[in-house]
Amino acid sequence: MFYTFSLNLCNYAVKHTKTLLTKTTHTHLIILIDPDKYNPALLDIANTCGVAYIFFGGSSLKKNNFEKTLKSIKAKTTIPVIIFPGDESQVSKHADGFLMLSLLSGRNAEYLIGKHVNAAAKIKASNLRVIPTAYILVAGGTKSTTQKITKTTPLSSKKEIINTVIAGELLGKQLIYLEAGSGAKKTLTASLIKEVKQHTTLPLIIGGGIDTIKKAKEVLKANPDYIVVGNALEKDPQFLLELSDEIGRRDRRD
Repeated sequence: MFYTFSLNLCNYAVKHTKTLLTKTTHTHLIILIDPDKYNPALLDIANTCGVAYIFFGGSSLKKNNFEKTLKSIKAKTTIPVIIFPGDESQVSKHADGFLMLSLLSGRNAEYLIGKHVNAAAKIKASNLRVIPTAYILVAGGTKSTTQKITKTTPLSSKKEIINTVIAGELLGKQLIYLEAGSGAKKTLTASLIKEVKQHTTLPLIIGGGIDTIKKAKEVLKANPDYIVVGNALEKDPQFLLELSDEIGRRDRRD
């Protein structure tokens, strides 16, 4: 059990371990920070709210502030920061880890291997802990930034989603990341998440469209290893308090 109860702003905290993104018994919370939209106030809340990890990166960065913002975050928190790269330029030795994302839901070779080749030498030189990740876009009711940039189509068929998850595990990936897309109108359903869990032994991350407690409850019913929230916190950092409380209540019940 990773959780320990706290009397801070939120009702639980997380013990951080050196091993990144392992299987869990209860759902852990990850926040996603876009370097272009970084709000230091969010970290003040995150430091008291049992956030397990910070994902750092963006699909389409316009400001040249990746390294500077990462250093600023590391100076304000002990929460492990893992790069969630939007392109091959988003690499830094100052992070705690790096998601080597393969967009298995698409058929664009650039995002299956091309970008990886371009960044390989830089990533290896950084000595970052690299986590090979099966990144799978699932239809979320709106066209996401990732979909636009990669020119790929998200999956909508349950059979195809499950087969892609299985393929990711057979390819040697260490993590499954099911993503409904930035700003998605719909989250993944609890029934789909539960079925996916039956077909993989890998840690499972769910992201996209979690912008209300009602939507969060639907995802949490399936008890994935991790959920990721980003857009909602850019609009309202206080939502992290509500979300943390909901996860804490479920943890105590179980």
